[in-house]
Amino acid sequence: MESETVRIWTQDFTADGFEAAHAGTLPGLLGMRVTEVGPDFVRAAMPVDERHIQPYGILHGGGSVVLAETVGSFAGAMAAPDGHRVVGVEVNANHLAPVRKGDEVTALCRPLRLGRTLQVWEIEIRRGDGTLTCVSRLTTAVQPIRAGG
Repeated sequence: MESETVRIWTQDFTADGFEAAHAGTLPGLLGMRVTEVGPDFVRAAMPVDERHIQPYGILHGGGSVVLAETVGSFAGAMAAPDGHRVVGVEVNANHLAPVRKGDEVTALCRPLRLGRTLQVWEIEIRRGDGTLTCVSRLTTAVQPIRAGG
């Protein structure tokens, strides 16, 4: 008997909404976009061009971390209860293989834990040929939204 994947999202969202929310911010300036949403995962993509590389012509590790934290925070916000937001508490990344300028990376984000006050997300980043290039984990704190911010 196959188990059915449970939808974890409590908020409505769209790829267009992601792009609108991030226009003019670091994720938008780096060309990040949501490409797929499943019942318990989010997939995002980012090109690798002159904005993203370090002097050796490969993706800067910080670019991978920004992608991981962005997709994890987006997923966290969409899984948070009504009247709550999430903020990053800790992010780590293991860089496993280089990504050359001209390629594109995709990030697959899934929850490891969705708690009342903390969420933990695992993000796998792969280059265009499918090679795993980075594994990241993001912890977010779930906070009530207070009047005035």
